[in-house]
Amino acid sequence: MQKKIKDGCRDLSLRRTARYLKKHDNYIIITHASPDGDTLGAGYALYYGLKEIGKQASVICPDVIPKKYDYFVHETDHVDINNATVISVDVADKRLLGSLCEIFGDKIDLAIDHHISNTRFSKNLYLDADAAATCQIIFELLTLMRVNINTLTAKALYTGIATDTGCFKYSNVTYKTHIITAQLYEYPIDAAEINKLMFDMKSRRLLELEQTVLNTAEFHFDDRCMLLTVTADIQEKTGCSGPDLEGLSVISRSVEGVDAGVTIKQTDDNEYKISLRTYPPLDASLICKKLGGGGHKGAAGASLEGDLESVKAQVLSAVREVMEETYAGTVTAK
Repeated sequence: MQKKIKDGCRDLSLRRTARYLKKHDNYIIITHASPDGDTLGAGYALYYGLKEIGKQASVICPDVIPKKYDYFVHETDHVDINNATVISVDVADKRLLGSLCEIFGDKIDLAIDHHISNTRFSKNLYLDADAAATCQIIFELLTLMRVNINTLTAKALYTGIATDTGCFKYSNVTYKTHIITAQLYEYPIDAAEINKLMFDMKSRRLLELEQTVLNTAEFHFDDRCMLLTVTADIQEKTGCSGPDLEGLSVISRSVEGVDAGVTIKQTDDNEYKISLRTYPPLDASLICKKLGGGGHKGAAGASLEGDLESVKAQVLSAVREVMEETYAGTVTAK
């Protein structure tokens, strides 16, 4: 049964989403800014799937797509925005559309997402907060639509699932994640090479940036919170910015005793992007919600304006507040 409309956004089931995709045409598929493997994998896998059933479609990313994704990212169709069905993939909030928000922010016909913090900015929404990645949802959609999944599509889907699960290490992995991934292994995707590109390869300049950032790392609340800061000066000095910094936020996950890893990246004058990684029972989405952002229990983000010290203070205040709620005790002020 179709769910009711709430806040101007209609909830769709997986089956109704599949019907919607078959019914419409001339798709513009939009990813979020600072693209990662899941938003790109979902966008291009959906594009290839729609092409298989004779649809016209285009994938648009607000930022330059890193070259490491060239093995599945290719040129797409040109679709007139005035006659388009606009879909966002892996986008929890229209503000995450970056430079495309002004153009498409109020024109999203369908959002396909797995973030429980989704702000329901679209006309229609398919949300599966239990899915490890949006690519997991796209696989289920294409299968339900009986769309032929080719090797290129399988590579895109595997990339999204692998990157959003930390190569299957994170707590968002379920039996369904493994079953879907096992089916993708039926194609010659060369998962080992994808994993090498996504997780093992770093440029020398990125290593230099990581060294600089780690030298200025801060520890708070009995060393249970690690804070990394990437200023504009550091980015300019090392030549690393934007997508180059995608994997920086996972560094703190490897530090013993750290429950909350915070990365603050300067994106413009007095503008900062916050990336947060936590371990259970600490909920990253609750912390970032206090900062106007959102995400998952283990990984979330937000954007803040102000000088660096005031941004740090806001973030640490939110971390401390949720820590005290979670651990039911006083957290050291440090």
